[in-house]
Amino acid sequence: MRNNKYYPWLVVGLLWVVALLNYLDRQMLSTMRESMQIDIVELQKAEAFGVLMAVFLYIYGFMSPIAGIIADRVNRKWLIVASLFVWSTVTYAMGLAENYNQLLVLRAIMGLSEALYIPAGLALIADYHTGRTRSLAVGIHMTGFYMGQALGGFGATVAYQYGWHTAFHWFGIIGVIYAFILAALLHEPTIKQVAGASKENLPKRIPFIKGLSSLFSMTAFWVILFYFAAPSLPGWATKNWLPTLFADNLNIPMATAGPLSTITIAVASFIGVIVGGIWSDRWVLRNVRGRVYTSAIGLFLTIPALILLGTGSTFYSIVGAAILFGIGFGIFDANNMPILCQFVPPRLRATAYGFMNMVGVFAGAAVTQILGRFKDEGHFNNGFALLALIVAIALLLQLLTLKPKVIDYVDAD
Repeated sequence: MRNNKYYPWLVVGLLWVVALLNYLDRQMLSTMRESMQIDIVELQKAEAFGVLMAVFLYIYGFMSPIAGIIADRVNRKWLIVASLFVWSTVTYAMGLAENYNQLLVLRAIMGLSEALYIPAGLALIADYHTGRTRSLAVGIHMTGFYMGQALGGFGATVAYQYGWHTAFHWFGIIGVIYAFILAALLHEPTIKQVAGASKENLPKRIPFIKGLSSLFSMTAFWVILFYFAAPSLPGWATKNWLPTLFADNLNIPMATAGPLSTITIAVASFIGVIVGGIWSDRWVLRNVRGRVYTSAIGLFLTIPALILLGTGSTFYSIVGAAILFGIGFGIFDANNMPILCQFVPPRLRATAYGFMNMVGVFAGAAVTQILGRFKDEGHFNNGFALLALIVAIALLLQLLTLKPKVIDYVDAD
């Protein structure tokens, strides 16, 4: 099966489910606060809930570059399988938690184990897919994250019907089972399957110090770090706080606001990554900056969306803003790894994406806590609107400085 010409797309499908579980297991907590605060009294305070969400992000961010470095040096299949197994076990264990401190520890362990997945998964997909299909393949994979985000919104519904303990148990068991399925079906690519590779140019492992020196000596990589981090602020803000914004501004219960907000963003982002992936793969064949331009269009769409999220007060304005944000962020999301592949050789891509993930997640952790404080102080909506300014700066920097010379950078020397 691994030698079948369609296997690279099967890899995308297999990892799509992992991506779904990756976001579902972390996201459902954001909609379950009302159910959990009955048993965990500390969660009655928004800032304490923000800390619980942020501790995952800080550990996740710290581990991301380490995860990337590991992924460039070990069998990525087993790294992905182990990561999935551990975070699914932790998800199950969260249903057994009896106090706030136990939840904090489990969220930290989840952050560590989930961080191991994304650099390895995206690097594996980039190896299987050439520049002609890379953005679409990455985009399809990213829809798994959005689907997980959407299904995570039903955490509140399941918790309301069956209890929050049961919600964690169910999703944890599903992940553990799928880890065994993945172990049987997922494989590292052969020489023939690595995009554009032969025995002569098969990607070689790059020494640790040389690899880091190569990455951080690139001006383009520093720009990529910033332009990835800036949109991560509103990206994580919507993941962690959009259900609350919907519930407050639309005056609806969280059991309704959770699914409505996450499904709205997920469906819109799904459209964005598919459109952005196909568009980018075609544009880059005509213009080497095609991926950069496609990504910039996506970022531009998020700016008015954020302003409207912060200032809107009606159903149509808020849901419409969420749809616009999701489409724009999806277009941006589909092109991050493909743009990175235009500047970074194959055996440094997981490492590079790990550092990108770190700065993005640290930005997300900070904004999660800040918005929690804004919520307690009554300035919650203003926080969303202010994020538009940061995205505008990142957009301008991206257009002025990111000038790739090739569609796929394959030589480290």
